[in-house]
Amino acid sequence: MERQVQQLVEMGATVAQARAALKEHRDVMEAAERIFDGSFDHIVDEDGDVPMSSSATIQQKPRMMTPNDEDEDEPGSDGGEDEGDDEDYADYDYDSDFEDKSGQPQGAAVDPYAGIFFSKDRKEEVIEVEEEPEMVTMPGVSEKLPLMTQGQWMKGCPEGSEQSFLFSLYRELSEGECPCPHGCGASITRKKSDFFTMFPTFNEYIKHLQSIVSRTCSRCQKTFCFACGESDTPTHHKVPAPIDIDASLFHCSNLQGAILGIGLAMLEKAFLDDSQEFSGGQKSGDKSSRKRRKVEFSHVPVSAFHDDEDEEEDVYYPLPVQGKKPKLGTGYAGDAREDMSGQLEALNAQRVKDEKLATLLTQIRTFLPSVNREGGGHASDYLVHPTALAHLRRRFNFVSSQLLRNDSLTDMSDRSVLYFELFEWLETISSHEALASMMAMPIMVVTSAKAVAGKKPSPKGSSRIRERTIIYEGSSGPRELLEAIVIQAQAALKGLEGMKAPETEDTEMSEEQKRMTADDKGKAKDDGAVVSEENRKLLTFCQRIMNTAKAIDRSLVETKGKAFVDRLHASLPKIPASSTAREETAPVDIGDTEESAMEAYVKWASRVRFEYCDLTIPPPPNATGEEDLTPNYKFYFNNEARMLANSDIPKRSLAIAKELAVLTTNLPVAWNSSIFLRVDESRVDVIKALITGPEGTPYYNGCFLFDVFLGPNYNQSPPSVKYMTTNGGKFRFNPNLYADGKVCLSLLGTWSGPGWIPGKSTLLQVLISIQSMILCDEPYLNEPGWANSGGTPKSIAYSANIRRMVVKTAMLGNLKMPPEPWADVIRTHFRLKARSIMTQLDKWLAEDDGAPTVGDGAYNQRSTATGSSNGFAEDVAELKALLTRLQAGEDLAS
Repeated sequence: MERQVQQLVEMGATVAQARAALKEHRDVMEAAERIFDGSFDHIVDEDGDVPMSSSATIQQKPRMMTPNDEDEDEPGSDGGEDEGDDEDYADYDYDSDFEDKSGQPQGAAVDPYAGIFFSKDRKEEVIEVEEEPEMVTMPGVSEKLPLMTQGQWMKGCPEGSEQSFLFSLYRELSEGECPCPHGCGASITRKKSDFFTMFPTFNEYIKHLQSIVSRTCSRCQKTFCFACGESDTPTHHKVPAPIDIDASLFHCSNLQGAILGIGLAMLEKAFLDDSQEFSGGQKSGDKSSRKRRKVEFSHVPVSAFHDDEDEEEDVYYPLPVQGKKPKLGTGYAGDAREDMSGQLEALNAQRVKDEKLATLLTQIRTFLPSVNREGGGHASDYLVHPTALAHLRRRFNFVSSQLLRNDSLTDMSDRSVLYFELFEWLETISSHEALASMMAMPIMVVTSAKAVAGKKPSPKGSSRIRERTIIYEGSSGPRELLEAIVIQAQAALKGLEGMKAPETEDTEMSEEQKRMTADDKGKAKDDGAVVSEENRKLLTFCQRIMNTAKAIDRSLVETKGKAFVDRLHASLPKIPASSTAREETAPVDIGDTEESAMEAYVKWASRVRFEYCDLTIPPPPNATGEEDLTPNYKFYFNNEARMLANSDIPKRSLAIAKELAVLTTNLPVAWNSSIFLRVDESRVDVIKALITGPEGTPYYNGCFLFDVFLGPNYNQSPPSVKYMTTNGGKFRFNPNLYADGKVCLSLLGTWSGPGWIPGKSTLLQVLISIQSMILCDEPYLNEPGWANSGGTPKSIAYSANIRRMVVKTAMLGNLKMPPEPWADVIRTHFRLKARSIMTQLDKWLAEDDGAPTVGDGAYNQRSTATGSSNGFAEDVAELKALLTRLQAGEDLAS
């Protein structure tokens, strides 16, 4: 009976509830049903509930994934000591861990979702074990197959309670005896190969399980389940599924835990194999290539650990950092044109891999707990094994997070066969009460791995065992990652709306019109059909993304409650429908330190970097209906925009939709430099950009404005870009930024070098090229013929002149009279960075050469300063005064 009690405890019941239920119901599954329908909620353990540490607590001491080897050989040590050591484990993430149970002593108010909405700053340090797998011969398979080791089974799980459940299930199904439940005294020995053989395909593994799971006792000739040891009525009923599956595989939660564990391990391996092959196919023994892969995937696959001499070396997984800007910012978009060879072959190869992964996902999804299963639910759909959530959080979350972090909606649309199946998984998970909480949980990812030193070598002739200390850190959860794609889909849908011409009344065509219509048949019409099909494909994909997010939220309301969903939505990234619709929020608090200011700045900039707004000029109040009512725009390219009013160019609309999808979530924001965009809410081809000058350059912290128009041939031809921060056409801030607003960049076709690649180059590339190659640390070198003049007196004087122009125009001028629609962004930028900018101004003033400010320092044009002073000190003083007022909370607009 003790074994049945332990099973029920592992499912979430208390010991007292398990004993009481088993007294009334001999069958453990029936007892579990009665426990979870509330029939034994009044039963409380004699010693009360055991308090457990919050899952949000950072573990200071590394936890072993499995007990020590010497403990395993002791009699009666089958996980008992491990499971009893509650203080070493975090709360398990089922609802029962977070509910306010009556009878429990209550202190301060307890957050019911503390174990779900835990901080992304959380870290876990775990010792994971790796060993060589044992090879076995299985019936019907010619070659030997590996057995999943205990280390592989436990790998990737930083949660203490989940480790306990995983270890218990592995030990139960891989060793010992399975006694006949009918009391005849017979038993069948379990072997590791029964449930943990890694077959070449998931389908083969399922066929193997179907052949062994329903056993007939040799003594009493009655049948029972080999996985849980309970009575089983033989059935050949088939479950609706993409593969041939017998209903016996849904008999118990033990089977569910084993199948999901093996299936998701196969999925993870297939995904990693495909990804590593795609990343270059480097030899696994090469040290540098191995580290590159680890940085890319933030995951430690078993195959990544090798017997190299450098095994004791620490491996780190750093976040991407901005590299040093190139000195030769000559406007080139790169050193060579994109190599287009082999693109079709690569796309076809990717499609084949995606189809295989999608097929595997579909097959495994059959065994996900689902109360909405076609043909009705089974026992394992309602009595979910505790390891199910652990499998999903560590293996499925890794694959899904890699796919959901894709920043290209076009790529996702092209790979829709895989992404549609991924969406099915997310919807299924969110619809089950036992699994839905993981949609909000931050995903724990590997950030470093270090070999454990001082371990005794493995005995000669035995498989080598290695231990590594793995550090896990929190990252965005599944629903948050999905929201980033939702934002892209919303932007793409807005772009696909296009600027359609108003519908006209149907009138009978003349004979000439009929003839011209007939002559138009042919290639042009075919091209339009192809373009329309591309638009339809992207439209369908975007709508599916939106529908998936809505379906998940509806399910979460049903399974977790509206309060849960409201709290989840509060943490999701948001892009306002328009800047005017943005909710009024309290001023951003910068804190008392530079670190807190940096954090506040990035958080604010990430929220406002992309917005829709009204860029039209209101018509005069005395306008009549007879006048041209086509809107005018506060925009350099107003005439060009008005000429395309009401146009409908499908290919252009598709390109703009893809562009907007990328821009919404991929504009770079950082303390040292950021890019902001404002897009007209009714004309998505009318765009304004603001780039803050990068650190280490004479442009640092200045606000540089650009007008951008996506013309009629976009993106077969580059966008039109005009530089607007020129002090009324007087200042040339860079050899590539003319005083008349011309931007010299090879991507735009206004400079020599590799140019725009039709259908491939993007506006984001243009903006980043301006940010990093034009607004550079030594702009004098951008001038043709002066590239080798770095550090010369002329170059130093040129940078000093730019700093004076930046303070006068890109800082002081923009702060005093911020152009529309940038007032809020400019003032918040300067308020959050006021302390840093004041220090910067003092340094610039000390380094100033006292020379007069000239409109173009490269050619010594007429000075704009008069008298003995160049006016720089006065500009700095005035700017500091405005910054002080901003720090005090004053509104400069009043």
